[in-house]
Amino acid sequence: MKLAAAFLLFTAFTLKQDNLQKLAAVDVKGLDGKIVNTGTFSNNGKPIVVSFWATWCAPCKKELNEIAEVYEEWQKETGVKVIAVSIDDARNSPKVKPYVEQQEWTYEVYLDENQDFKRAMNVNNVPHTFVLNGNNEVTWQTNVYNPNGGVEDIYKHVKEAAAAAEKK
Repeated sequence: MKLAAAFLLFTAFTLKQDNLQKLAAVDVKGLDGKIVNTGTFSNNGKPIVVSFWATWCAPCKKELNEIAEVYEEWQKETGVKVIAVSIDDARNSPKVKPYVEQQEWTYEVYLDENQDFKRAMNVNNVPHTFVLNGNNEVTWQTNVYNPNGGVEDIYKHVKEAAAAAEKK
């Protein structure tokens, strides 16, 4: 019996390693107040960066501001779309839209006030950034802000996802 259980556990672990994690399908709120299901996020087969952040998280804001500086170039080269997901709760979420407008971010920004999306994606702390391929599968993730080349590292993985999509 123990051998069978060990085999099943090994098989499950091996299968999980072969399959990429899909983007969870959870309802979030747009800055316009409309509910959007994350399962509908798409970018015509091109990579997506999903960045979980909060208005109270200085490293999150630094990372997203650094990406904003190069976002247009990234889009031209790879077609990537950046989606910023605020985990601010209902008490703090009114601060999100003014902050985004002040920073002039051109990303799609959503509110995960109940943190359902955060939990579904196994996010424990912010910033937590995912790179998705054109099938909305996670190809890479990080849960730290690295002021010395972290944004370049994210883009390296975006380019890899874009190149893999072109080979198909």
